[in-house]
Amino acid sequence: MLKLAVMALVGAVSAVGAGQTLASLKNANQTPELRAAVAIAPQSSMAQPASIAKGRDGHYWAEADVNGSRVRFLVDTGASAVALTIADARRLGIATEKLDYASKVVTASGQTRAAAVKLGRVSVAGARLDNVDALVIEDGLESSLLGMSYLGRLASFEATQTSLILRP
Repeated sequence: MLKLAVMALVGAVSAVGAGQTLASLKNANQTPELRAAVAIAPQSSMAQPASIAKGRDGHYWAEADVNGSRVRFLVDTGASAVALTIADARRLGIATEKLDYASKVVTASGQTRAAAVKLGRVSVAGARLDNVDALVIEDGLESSLLGMSYLGRLASFEATQTSLILRP
C-alpha cells in the first residue's frame, strides 16, 4: 500500500511538476513528437537523504525534532496533514485549550474535531522543513502522525524493505 502511495505521489509530481512541454511540433503539418517529462525538484547542496528504519511492527516510526522538542510520529501517507495528539501538542507548548477545534476529521477511531496549527520547524533524521501545517486532534488519536503536509513537501520519499528514505 505504501509503495502504491509513493508511486502515485511520484507520478503526480512527474505529471504536475514537470513544467516541460510533452509534445513539440517541427511544423504545423507533422504529428507531435512525444517526449517523457522529468520532474527535478530543487535541492540544496547540503540536503542529504534521511533514513527511517522500519519498526518490528512493520510501520515506520519517526523521532522528529519539532520546534526543539522530540515527538514520536507514525509515518502515515494516508493522513492529509501532520496530526498531533493533545499530549504532544501540549509538550510542544501549544495552548490546546485556546485552539478552535472547528475542523471535522476522520481518524482510525472515528470522527473527531481538529484545530489547525503551524509548526515552525519539523526535522526528521535531518530532513528539515519550516512552517509545516498541522492539526491538533481533539481526541481519538493514539499517536501523532507524520502526514502529507510534511511528506508532500519533500523532493521525494521511498519505501524499501527495511527503511523509508526521505529526500529534502
